[in-house]
Amino acid sequence: MAGTNRITLIDDLTIYHAEAQKQLLLDTLAAPGAVEADLSQAGEIDTAGLQLLILAKREALRQGKDFHIVAHSPAVRQTIDFCNLTAFFGDPVVIPAHESP
Repeated sequence: MAGTNRITLIDDLTIYHAEAQKQLLLDTLAAPGAVEADLSQAGEIDTAGLQLLILAKREALRQGKDFHIVAHSPAVRQTIDFCNLTAFFGDPVVIPAHESP
């Protein structure tokens, strides 16, 4: 049974980093096992970053794998919520007490 591959994206999820992040996500998805994405360090996210996350989720589904976001930065949480994609990703979103809305 394959394990879980955890990936931490430390750069912002923006058009400026999209090409490198896309390759990193696809390489991680190519390995056996589920993928967990730690996005806690992403200070910004734009539509390119959102598209990358959607691509990763869809590619994982196509391959019959799990793709989960395990740590959302405030920017990622706000963008996913604003775009009404929380159910699409299906991951629990934890809001730390010091960031309560």
